[in-house]
Parts: sequence; C-alpha cells; structure tokens
Amino acid sequence: MNAAEISFDIAVATPADALLCDAVLQASYETLMPGAYAPDVLAAALPLMTRANPRLLASGTYYLATVATGGVASCGGWTLERPGDGGIEPGLGHIRHFAVHPEWTRMGIGRALFEACAAAARAQDVRRLECYASLNAVAFYRALGFKPVREVDIAMSEAVVFPSMVMEARIWQLDG
Repeated sequence: MNAAEISFDIAVATPADALLCDAVLQASYETLMPGAYAPDVLAAALPLMTRANPRLLASGTYYLATVATGGVASCGGWTLERPGDGGIEPGLGHIRHFAVHPEWTRMGIGRALFEACAAAARAQDVRRLECYASLNAVAFYRALGFKPVREVDIAMSEAVVFPSMVMEARIWQLDG
C-alpha cells in the first residue's frame, strides 16, 4: 500500500492537537529508534523528545496527517527559526520534529507531509531546507533529497546528549 492508495488528509496542527502529536511521536520514536541508539541514550532522551513542542503547534507551519479511519499517521513541520538558538538565515528553512506512526511507515505519508512543508517553505522564499535527523531517519531524509552535512551532538539537557546528523537539501531538488 502507498499514499495513492490510502485516504488521508494533511492539516495545520494547533495547540489542541498536542496529545495526538505526543502519541505519534512516542509510538514512532520508541519503535523506530532502538536500532540506532543505545538503550541508555534512549532512556534519557525519549521523555524529552516524545512531547509536542507548544511553539511548533502554535506556529502555523506544523502539520498532522490523519487517515480516513481517524488515526494520526504522521506529524511534522518546518520553521524559519533554527532549532535551539532561534536564529534565522535568509533563504533557509528547518524541518522540525517529524514522526510517522510505525503502522504507517513506508507508505508515502511521511513523504507527502514533507512535500506539504516544502511547498509552504518555498512560498516563503526558502531556497534550502535543513534538518537535524535522528540517526535512524537519515535514510528517510536521503530519499527526500537531503545530503549529510555533519554529525552533531544535540544537548537536550545538561545530562542528555543526542547524536544526530545535520542534513540539507536545495529546495529546487525537491521538485522532481
């Protein structure tokens, strides 16, 4: 089954969708990350990562993909602000807090959600997209046209460091 065979809708998320996003983030990350990270890293990081970011939910650039059966298959978005420091670089957008529920992986829903983000970013004159990919998501982002830039350890708290990959794609490479 692929996205063309599945009935789903993509809509802007709101703060009222926090619990729906939390459920997708938790199911996705707890199921898909163990092969890429040590158990102690996940034990410390997952409680911090599996909660929807209120600022993203209020941004107007964070989305939910819901399937016809009523479940949420994916969530994710983009911002002009860089994660962490909030800096803005002209022409650069940032893919943020993406997750696909394990029941809906490899069906094109995550790609469709990403394409909605890319289209919205292009409409705001974004030329490049950057993401801080979890190690298990590097292949997903490569399939979308992203290239690895550098490895980075993200400090999630004083005690939690999460290895990731900074990846980048030119926006016009995503058109076809």
